[in-house]
Amino acid sequence: MAQAKILSEQEFKRALAVIAKRRHADRDRIAFLLTHWAGMRVCEVAALTLDRVLGPDGTVLDEFMLDTDQTKGSRGRTVLINNRLKREIGIFLKSRPVCASNAPLLLSQKAKKGSQGFSANTLCQLINSIYREAGIIGATSHSGRRGFITELANHSVGIKVIMELAGHRQLGTTQRYINVTPEQKRQAVELIIG
Repeated sequence: MAQAKILSEQEFKRALAVIAKRRHADRDRIAFLLTHWAGMRVCEVAALTLDRVLGPDGTVLDEFMLDTDQTKGSRGRTVLINNRLKREIGIFLKSRPVCASNAPLLLSQKAKKGSQGFSANTLCQLINSIYREAGIIGATSHSGRRGFITELANHSVGIKVIMELAGHRQLGTTQRYINVTPEQKRQAVELIIG
C-alpha cells in the first residue's frame, strides 16, 4: 500500500483555501492543522476533549495529555503544541458553543441531535474530502502526520526527539514516515569535501 502523500506548500495552501469555503470552516481548519502542525493521528484528534486542551483558567495548553484509549498502541502520550497552533485553537474556541469540560473539541453537525463528537472514521472522511475538493491526489488523513514527521527530519531534529513527538516506540516506524527527495540526496552527497 502506498504511503500518504506529503503536501507541498502550494497544496497545503490550496487545502486551506478549500477549507475556508466550507460550511464548518473553523472546525475543519483545526482538525486539518492538528494533523499537520502537531502530527496527531485522526483518532487522536477525534478523541480530543476540552479538558485535554484547556487549562483551569480557560487558556489553551502547550501540551495535550492523551490517555491510552485516545491513542494507537494502547499507550498514552503527550502532544506538544506550537504557538501558531495554540493561537489557532484559541481563536476557534471563541466562536465555538460553550460545552461541558469533557465535551469533544470538535463538534459534528449532529451535535444538536445528541451525538456531539466525531468518530475517527468520520473525521478521516472529512479530511479526505478536503483533499479531494482541493484536487490533491494521493493525500489521505495520514498526510499531515507524515508531513509533520518529514518536516522535523528535514530541519535536522534528532530522530529520538521525532520518535517522542510522534509517539513511536520503534525507530523503524518513524523512519518509514520520513520522505526523502532526489534533491535531498543530491545535497547530501555534495556535503562530501575530502
